[in-house]
Amino acid sequence: MLTRGVRFLNTAFAVAVAGTAVLPASGIRTAVPEHPDDKTIVHVLNRIGFGPAPGEVDWIRRVGLARYLDQQLEPERIVDSGVASRLSTLRTLQQSSRALAQGYFVPAMIERRRAKSVDVPAPGAAMDARPAPERATMMQEREVLAELAEQKILRAAYSERQLQEVMVDFWFNHFNVFAGKGATRIYLTEYERDAIRPNALGRFRTLLGAIAESPAMLFYLDNWESAAPEGSRPDDRRRIRPRRARPADAAQRVRGLNENYARELMELHTVGVDGGYTQHDVQEVARAFSGWTIAAPRQGGAFRFEPRMHDDGEKVVLGHRIRAGGGRSDGEQVLDILAAHPATARFVATKLVRRFVSDAPPAPLVERASAVYRETGGNIRDVVRAILTSPEFFAPDAYRAKVKTPFEFVVSAVRATASDAQNALPLVRATRELGMPLYYCQPPTGYADRADAWVNTGALLNRMNFAVALTTGDVRGVASSTGGAAPGVDAITRDVLADDVSAVTRSTVARATGPAQGIALLLGSPEFQRK
Repeated sequence: MLTRGVRFLNTAFAVAVAGTAVLPASGIRTAVPEHPDDKTIVHVLNRIGFGPAPGEVDWIRRVGLARYLDQQLEPERIVDSGVASRLSTLRTLQQSSRALAQGYFVPAMIERRRAKSVDVPAPGAAMDARPAPERATMMQEREVLAELAEQKILRAAYSERQLQEVMVDFWFNHFNVFAGKGATRIYLTEYERDAIRPNALGRFRTLLGAIAESPAMLFYLDNWESAAPEGSRPDDRRRIRPRRARPADAAQRVRGLNENYARELMELHTVGVDGGYTQHDVQEVARAFSGWTIAAPRQGGAFRFEPRMHDDGEKVVLGHRIRAGGGRSDGEQVLDILAAHPATARFVATKLVRRFVSDAPPAPLVERASAVYRETGGNIRDVVRAILTSPEFFAPDAYRAKVKTPFEFVVSAVRATASDAQNALPLVRATRELGMPLYYCQPPTGYADRADAWVNTGALLNRMNFAVALTTGDVRGVASSTGGAAPGVDAITRDVLADDVSAVTRSTVARATGPAQGIALLLGSPEFQRK
């Protein structure tokens, strides 16, 4: 983790580049306190990032809370060399989907097919029961997803661009895809790196378009197979005929139009389930996106529009007429309609307010954030700024109003204890064991963003077990938080919890038999579970 001195230099560099602090969106009055107390600063660090690191509260007090928020809203101006160094050994992160397919996934697929033709263990058999060639290719395939999960942990724990990492996590969950569905896994690295990350604080329409063209989404929601019915294509004599399906995938092959993406695009990505669309609108949107497919999907191919699969007839979506003969632009017009729809402004604003403020989003703030969305043409940065500078964000009842997800808990524990993760895989496993396997959420809804999904006795016990392992040095590859100059109980109580702990927690920690146990009890306390 970067020292406070380096952090200060980074801030100075950001200010020098920016010239002046970024002002809130026009017409939005800022409620950021000029002289915040420690609880307020900790609240900000817990909401716009993954929790305080030792010394960070003092550093922000010197820099100024308003300036810190402005800096986080302009992540491209922040020097982040520390996390770049940590990611440098993860060799798959910058490779294209085609390169990953050819180097990792295709060899594994070939080996699995070969294994089926000989007497080998069943697909669910333990790794060590498999032949050596199959083990090797499966391990190669897993390396890609393992490195993707590692980078997510490392960025969240060590990046100076904390708000950006929160937004990347938020949007991946909003536009969730499941690594366990076929060729989707080939495209996950590129999906997060090229579609989500660059657009996390940009314009929603741009982000929506990048998602719509992503092979990860096209494969996950089956749109790559969606083709217009016979008689509705520009030239049925040249119609692409589906190849003869192999017995192994015959049951999965979809013929004709597929409505999966069209439905989730409206219900989960834009206007919401109460956004006023009908089943007819779903069908019309599916027609508009017919022909949006993938070139060689199981070999890492890119997005391709195939006219011979497209329904080129006239369409009507949410009352908007899309003229016949538009080809690929049919889908683009649908995205324009949905991104500009008032229901989308409200739906996106509600989810962002829920993420940053409360599980029960305050209606006045949702209205103001929706208005900013509409006025700025869906500028995500301005919407987030309106939320983070609002009175509701700084209201007393927003303090510790949300519960950390397993991912947030693991990362915040690493940050709080200044732990040094030279190998993030044990942290990836810990997150999975706590009930949140990274990139493996199966439904398109993504992981729940409310407390009731994560609070139960078993979950809290598992969190305490992780805290004990972390503080006693039993998480392999992660340096113990109790060694060297690492923070102790008093420092964590002061810097991470702002000295705001109950008498019960203080009494429990006071009975600890040593520093490691005391820190573990703090990490397992009710106060640390909330943000």
